[in-house]
Amino acid sequence: MPAAGSAPWWQPRAVLHRFVSDLVADELQRQRRGPLERPMPWPADLDLVRDLGVDSLELLALATALSEALHLHASGLEDWLLARRRLGDWVEIAEASLAQFSAALTFRTSGSSGLPKPCVHPLANLQQEVAHLATLFPQRRRVLCAVPGHHIYGFLFSVLLPAALGQPALEVVDLRGSTPAWLARGAQPGDLVIAHPDFWQAVARTVPRLPEDVVGVTSTAPCPDVVSEAVLHTGLARLVQVYGASETAGIGWRTSHTQPYALMPHWSFAEGQGALQRSLPDGTAQVFTLQDQLTHVGERAFTVGGRNDQAVQVGGINVFPARVRDVLCRHPAVADAAVRLMRPEEGARLKAFVVPRGDLDPDEVRRLVRSLVDGELATAERPKAISIGASLPRNAQGKLADWNI
Repeated sequence: MPAAGSAPWWQPRAVLHRFVSDLVADELQRQRRGPLERPMPWPADLDLVRDLGVDSLELLALATALSEALHLHASGLEDWLLARRRLGDWVEIAEASLAQFSAALTFRTSGSSGLPKPCVHPLANLQQEVAHLATLFPQRRRVLCAVPGHHIYGFLFSVLLPAALGQPALEVVDLRGSTPAWLARGAQPGDLVIAHPDFWQAVARTVPRLPEDVVGVTSTAPCPDVVSEAVLHTGLARLVQVYGASETAGIGWRTSHTQPYALMPHWSFAEGQGALQRSLPDGTAQVFTLQDQLTHVGERAFTVGGRNDQAVQVGGINVFPARVRDVLCRHPAVADAAVRLMRPEEGARLKAFVVPRGDLDPDEVRRLVRSLVDGELATAERPKAISIGASLPRNAQGKLADWNI
């Protein structure tokens, strides 16, 4: 736990500014289903209406998202957001609210319908985890972060962890404005790099050599074995893989893909398929049922199998091929469709096989489908390869089969 008298997590203000900026950008991109024209980082005097083109409905959605995340309703200051337009004003309102209530935060994830769902976490629980994480990363001088601060992974590692490491001057560098190749010239001994598998794959491809004593962390999705092996050839001292979810926060960790995950000290196995018990700071315990299939390795370790809810990971985001298929099949030009994750040699996105209705031209159907997915689906859900055929691919037993793109 942070030492008594230590600064609250939202100070200095730059920490909260990054949190609010990341949340606003993410929510606005979700509303618009596409990238924003104004690149980050954003200054405090950025006007949400003038500079981002936010309309009244979007403003309400953004204010609701921030109020939910930081529990602004507990202080009664959430209505001030609708009366202000500057990003810096929203940061100040959040700061004033947190000074009155900061005991819990809400993070969002994707549910089985593809819609975000709220996951409430007491701050004490998050600090309990970070106290253990701090023991895994001693003598770090900077945190280099390629993930947003309002997601639970980014919050734990780029907001709470620097303070828990006991170095008040620990610098946090946002990597999202640079390509991973920047690490070749910008990384320094003692750095801790917080990223996701796609980022590490790009590091393996573009960084010839890292300085010594640079440690990496990966989470949000399983890191392919070939990526974890390749990134170590760049000179990375070690790559720590963290397993967890928005509902649970971190559960286990490992330093090699050849090893099982070790449970964090506050977790233990419970009875039931995929059930785990968490010992809470207040002395009570809570049981969670996971969406992943876990195989126990002794009393304190595990391996991870497939998901029970049929989600797949695209860019660290849970997406549901069945939902994407339902969207495709609603189009009048589509008679049937199949959606699945690309094979590793094909890419890391979804692909779709579409059966046109009637005698429609395949190129026209492909154009219509692309227009549909761009308008109806979030970026991670959009199939990037669309194949057209008279019938869905099936194997000799008549079951749906994979196809080449």
